[in-house]
Amino acid sequence: MTAAPIPDLGRENAYLRQRNAQLEEDVLALAAEAERLRQIVERLHGRTAARPPNPLSGGQ
Repeated sequence: MTAAPIPDLGRENAYLRQRNAQLEEDVLALAAEAERLRQIVERLHGRTAARPPNPLSGGQ
Protein backbone atom coordinates (compact mmCIF):
# COMPACT_ATOMS: atom_id res chain seq x y z
CA MET A 1 0.00 0.00 0.00
CA THR A 2 1.41 3.38 -0.97
CA ALA A 3 1.09 6.59 0.99
CA ALA A 4 -1.66 8.95 -0.20
CA PRO A 5 -0.70 12.50 -1.14
CA ILE A 6 -1.00 15.06 1.69
CA PRO A 7 -3.99 16.96 0.19
CA ASP A 8 -5.92 13.69 -0.11
CA LEU A 9 -5.22 12.86 3.52
CA GLY A 10 -6.32 16.34 4.58
CA ARG A 11 -9.62 16.00 2.71
CA GLU A 12 -10.20 12.53 4.10
CA ASN A 13 -9.41 13.71 7.63
CA ALA A 14 -11.83 16.65 7.30
CA TYR A 15 -14.54 14.32 5.97
CA LEU A 16 -14.02 11.81 8.78
CA ARG A 17 -14.15 14.54 11.43
CA GLN A 18 -17.40 15.89 9.96
CA ARG A 19 -18.89 12.39 9.72
CA ASN A 20 -17.88 11.63 13.30
CA ALA A 21 -19.60 14.82 14.49
CA GLN A 22 -22.76 13.87 12.56
CA LEU A 23 -22.76 10.38 14.08
CA GLU A 24 -22.30 11.79 17.59
CA GLU A 25 -25.29 14.07 17.01
CA ASP A 26 -27.30 11.06 15.81
CA VAL A 27 -26.39 9.10 18.95
CA LEU A 28 -27.50 11.99 21.17
CA ALA A 29 -30.77 12.35 19.23
CA LEU A 30 -31.48 8.63 19.52
CA ALA A 31 -30.75 8.65 23.25
CA ALA A 32 -33.11 11.59 23.73
CA GLU A 33 -35.81 9.86 21.69
CA ALA A 34 -35.38 6.63 23.66
CA GLU A 35 -35.74 8.57 26.92
CA ARG A 36 -38.84 10.35 25.61
CA LEU A 37 -40.44 7.04 24.60
CA ARG A 38 -39.51 5.46 27.95
CA GLN A 39 -41.27 8.31 29.74
CA ILE A 40 -44.37 7.82 27.59
CA VAL A 41 -44.44 4.11 28.47
CA GLU A 42 -44.04 4.95 32.17
CA ARG A 43 -46.95 7.40 32.01
CA LEU A 44 -49.15 4.92 30.17
CA HIS A 45 -48.43 2.05 32.54
CA GLY A 46 -48.11 4.10 35.71
CA ARG A 47 -44.82 2.63 36.83
CA THR A 48 -41.10 3.13 36.45
CA ALA A 49 -39.44 0.61 34.19
CA ALA A 50 -36.01 -0.68 35.15
CA ARG A 51 -33.44 1.02 32.97
CA PRO A 52 -30.31 -0.83 31.87
CA PRO A 53 -27.02 0.94 32.68
CA ASN A 54 -25.91 3.40 30.06
CA PRO A 55 -22.45 2.42 28.78
CA LEU A 56 -21.83 6.00 27.61
CA SER A 57 -22.29 7.40 31.12
CA GLY A 58 -19.99 4.92 32.80
CA GLY A 59 -22.89 2.86 34.16
CA GLN A 60 -24.03 5.61 36.49
